[in-house]
Amino acid sequence: MHTGSCRGGSFHFVGGQNPVPPSQCRYLASCYPLNVSSFPPPTHLTLLLLNTFARFPILMGKNLMHAVQYHSYGGGPAALKHVEVPIPTPSKDEVLIKLEAASVNPFDWKVQKRMLWPLFPLKFPYIPCSDVAGEVVEVGQGVKKFKPGDKVVGLVNPFYGGGLAEFAVVKESTAASRAPEIPASQCAGLPVAAQTAFQAVTQSIGIKLNGSGERKNILITAASGGVGHYAVQLAKLGNTHVTATCGARNIELVKSLGADEVIDYKTPLGAALKSPSGKKYDAVIHCATGIPWGTFEPNLSSNGKVVDITPGTSAMMTFALKKLTFSRKQLVPLLLIPKGKNLQILVNLVKEGKLKTVIDSIYPLSKAEDGWAKSIDGHATGKIIFEP
Repeated sequence: MHTGSCRGGSFHFVGGQNPVPPSQCRYLASCYPLNVSSFPPPTHLTLLLLNTFARFPILMGKNLMHAVQYHSYGGGPAALKHVEVPIPTPSKDEVLIKLEAASVNPFDWKVQKRMLWPLFPLKFPYIPCSDVAGEVVEVGQGVKKFKPGDKVVGLVNPFYGGGLAEFAVVKESTAASRAPEIPASQCAGLPVAAQTAFQAVTQSIGIKLNGSGERKNILITAASGGVGHYAVQLAKLGNTHVTATCGARNIELVKSLGADEVIDYKTPLGAALKSPSGKKYDAVIHCATGIPWGTFEPNLSSNGKVVDITPGTSAMMTFALKKLTFSRKQLVPLLLIPKGKNLQILVNLVKEGKLKTVIDSIYPLSKAEDGWAKSIDGHATGKIIFEP
């Protein structure tokens, strides 16, 4: 007779050979009776199957998952509820991912506050967050790039949500492969924040990441934040001189990311966005809020532009006015267009050591409301990560 038990963190078989690794023990113990006399002798094939079931619990009929959701607009962190919900099923061109990490963006809690309505009307209950990284466990019809077992990073459709959970579905077109040796936490911040920085740097400003383009002087505001810290690194891959603003406590960090000049935004020089070396900016990647056009304009070169990643009503009016008056100085609102190929470039840069995610803090999914509150506070350095 072969019986199973969970001792010392491993699932053992009496009379068997090798224990199942400790990382799989907890799930196996929950799935199998401790007396498994009906099991065949623990051959290599048996252990291989058990390993597969532990990695892909959906194969064993587990159809519920832990998730965090809210049921109406408003309420902040207190409105987040921990629930058990069905594991989603991938539709055509989608993959189901067993999540290893997710991250929060200001977009997520702005949606909760109804700040982006009616652009993003929600259907409740809603599971927030779009940035995810993990392992593919199932693929939908038509998926060609990925198969079960692949490590990936992807963007959950924000209209449907789903990132703060144990499993999530993403479109094949908004996902990218990642090497198993790259930690999920290093990739979980890429889909929104890093892609926004990438779009601003390479498309809105036209910087070539191989350094072959014309040298530009650029300013990056809020350079220690989620988008800003990626923008500094990406801009420095091009032929650029980077001036950056951030809080005093993060000046050395931003310098370590490659910025040539770093200014405390609370100082008179920082508030005026003046380059310490007197340079005029060919472009600004504006990652902060509350700075009027009149502060930017005198610091721009004759054809300078401001790329605003969080454009509000005032920014849109300035954009329209500059277009109507044929001004050489422009304000350009940026709206993220996520693409799997751009995400793959970013993942590759992480693998090559040319890009890194600065992690402010990591929270277990069970403490999601704490990470949510910290993001709303607005003083995180880099990215806030959740792990199921």
